[in-house]
Amino acid sequence: MAPILPVSASGPTMRPTVRQNEILKLVREQGACAIGRLAEQLQVSDETIRRNVKPLVSEGLVEKVHGGIVLPDQYHEPPIHKRMRQQAEAKKRIAALVARRVRNGESLMIDTGSTTAYVAHALSDHSDLVVVTNSPYIAGLLAARNGNRVFMAGGELRSHDAAAFGPETIASVRRFEVRHAILSMGAIHDEKGCMYYHLCEAEYSRAIIDQAEQVTVAADHTKFGRTSLVKVCDLAEIDALVTDRAPDARLARLLREAEVDLRVAGETD
Repeated sequence: MAPILPVSASGPTMRPTVRQNEILKLVREQGACAIGRLAEQLQVSDETIRRNVKPLVSEGLVEKVHGGIVLPDQYHEPPIHKRMRQQAEAKKRIAALVARRVRNGESLMIDTGSTTAYVAHALSDHSDLVVVTNSPYIAGLLAARNGNRVFMAGGELRSHDAAAFGPETIASVRRFEVRHAILSMGAIHDEKGCMYYHLCEAEYSRAIIDQAEQVTVAADHTKFGRTSLVKVCDLAEIDALVTDRAPDARLARLLREAEVDLRVAGETD
C-alpha cells in the first residue's frame, strides 16, 4: 500500500505506518470512527489504536473527539446559514413532503438542523400547531403565526447556531407528548442505524423519539452509507424516512424489513 502522506507548505512531515494508513483509510471512508471500533476492525488493542492515532492528531490529519476520531472538517459543523446552502433544492423538496405529513392542529417536536429548518419554512402555512424545539431559528419561524403555540426547550446555547442542549433541555422535552418527532441526521447506515457527530444532538434526538407517536427522519441522500460517532437509534425505531433519492439496494431492503415508510420527494409525493 502506498503511504498517504500529509501535505504541508514545506512537504510531508511524517511518513505514516501501514497501520496509520489503514486508520486514515477507515476514517476517510466512514467520516468518524470510534477507538473501539477501529481496534475491532484492525484486530488490535484500543491502546495500540491510541498510540497510532496520536501522531495523526499532531499532524492535523484527524481530530480527536470523545471516544474517537473524525476528519477535521467534519467535526466542526458550519453555521446553519451555510449548511442551508448545501443540497438546498433537495432539502426544500424533502421539507415540502414532510410538511404534507403534518395536519393543522397537530403537535410536533423538531430538532435543530438545516433540513428541519426547511421543514419549518414548509410548515409556515399550517395553523394551530403545537411545536417543541431546541432551535431558536425554528422557533422564530413558527411562533406567533397562524395560532401556533411554540415551546422553546431550555438549556445551554451552542455557539454556532444557538441551539439549546443539556440536561435542562432533555428534562423540558420530556414534559410533552406529541404526535410527530421530525429529525435530521448526520448519518444513516445499514448496520449502525441513525447517527450524529455530537453526543448532545444524539441525546436530544433520542429524547424526542421517546415522546412522539410518529418519528420522521428528514435527510438527503448524502447521509446514506455514512457512520458517525454517536448512535441515535436503530432503523426500526423510526416510522418514516423522507429523502431526495432512493438509497442503495441493501439499505432499501433493511428499511423495508424494519417497516420504515420510505418516501422519496419527487417520486412518491
